Amino acid sequence: MKKPMTIIIISIISHLTITESLREPPPVPIFPLPTARQLEWQLSEMALFLHFGLNTFTGDEWGSGHVDPSVFNPTSLNATQWVNVAKENGFSRVVLTAKHHDGFCLWPSEYTDYSVKSSPWRNGTGDVVGELADAAHKAGIDLGLYLSPWDRHEVTYGDTLEYNEYYMAQMTELLTRYGNVKEVFEDKGKGEGVDTEYFFQSWISLIQQLQPGSVIFSNFGPDIRWVGNEEGYASTTCWSLLNQSDAAGPVNLRYLQGGDPLGHDWVPPECDVSIRPGWFWHPSELPKSATNLLELYYNSVGRNCLLLLNVPPNSSGLISEEDIIVLREFTNLKRSIFSYNLAKNAIVSASSTRGGSNDTRFTPNLIIEEGIFTYWAPRRNEYHWEIYLDFQELVMFNVLQIQEPIQMGQRIVKFHVDVVNEHGEWWEVLSGTTVGYRRLLQFPSVQTQRVRLVIDKSRSDPLVAYLGLHIDTISIIDNTKSKTTLNLSSITNSNGSQVPHQIMYNHTRVSSI
Repeated sequence: MKKPMTIIIISIISHLTITESLREPPPVPIFPLPTARQLEWQLSEMALFLHFGLNTFTGDEWGSGHVDPSVFNPTSLNATQWVNVAKENGFSRVVLTAKHHDGFCLWPSEYTDYSVKSSPWRNGTGDVVGELADAAHKAGIDLGLYLSPWDRHEVTYGDTLEYNEYYMAQMTELLTRYGNVKEVFEDKGKGEGVDTEYFFQSWISLIQQLQPGSVIFSNFGPDIRWVGNEEGYASTTCWSLLNQSDAAGPVNLRYLQGGDPLGHDWVPPECDVSIRPGWFWHPSELPKSATNLLELYYNSVGRNCLLLLNVPPNSSGLISEEDIIVLREFTNLKRSIFSYNLAKNAIVSASSTRGGSNDTRFTPNLIIEEGIFTYWAPRRNEYHWEIYLDFQELVMFNVLQIQEPIQMGQRIVKFHVDVVNEHGEWWEVLSGTTVGYRRLLQFPSVQTQRVRLVIDKSRSDPLVAYLGLHIDTISIIDNTKSKTTLNLSSITNSNGSQVPHQIMYNHTRVSSI
């Protein structure tokens, strides 16, 4: 009679052993999700915009379309210099105004004489787009192009059918002559009083056919959206989610800046801004300072966006030395702040770990490793999400960096950070809303031995890919405030759609040790 009981006990032990050895699968991604090309775009963080053309020589911003092409003669043009400036300062993409509103083409188009072939530059045989494409490809820098829909020179502008044929013919030239084009910038610009309908969906289809690896920028995408201003900043609450169906209505700048936690589409924002007061180079204008650029970085890349910084070549065909100096200073400032993560000195722990503390795929130690493809994940259906950093000595910092693995969806709705004060109590030093690809938050300097990241609200189980603590001695921070609190915008949507995922809350708030 003892034999069957022994067999049962052995079977139970074997079953438990097998069960314990099974791995818990990764969390389910929460939709919408970025495409591979959107992910590649987001990882690049910064791009250089190059406004260049007849306006560079006339002093205009919006050309009339009637300036003689003979004024275009950048005798020292060196596209390799443009690319090197971009690469040396961390810009992984260059975007050129191949045609601006004046209709002048920086390549020898077969559909108009209003181009470089009618200028004295390179004796009429030059091709700015071609030279930039060659330089970019050799340096491993991505190429982007802007073809203005508004054309103040072309006689067919105003005739819907004829102009759309003309525009798509020129787009075909640009997307078939110059190798891989990684971004097409569309702004839907239109002249006042001209009744021209743009066949925008046809343009999108053409771009996708000719350059399937390209991301397309416009007010509402399809791949990248405008951030709603030309000053280089996003809202402090910034979702990559959006409802593109709203594109049919009037542009809602606030909606573009903040995105939509109820959005059904992944359309992250791009922040375009110029280093100078104007978009084109003018000899009387000076560039922003390096600290100005650092502030732009915090408010764009640091708010889940890509920074598209315009640095216009001058009339010689070179990026001006004063602009290069500022860019180098900006690069050095950024490196001095972010090259070292104080969190690497800490013992990292968390309230829970998916798969248990021995599952190295989701351990909290992963948050101090750079990149978004490894991450900490809490236990499934846990509603208490905290990450702890324990230091062996006092550390001082005033910048928090946090990243989500956006390939798993954007999740965090609200979070805060506590430190242990001199009385041994947890003290809140900052709070924030969305994270996304990268969130940077500044606050008055604090000194502590223990730090706690508390995620208060999430669209699903929160995931954290990276956590950084840094010291910024350059930026001016208001030290009269005991803590920095960012307002959490109410989760509403202009079209009244319902929340596609349950919002989860952290059910514990510990006020002291």
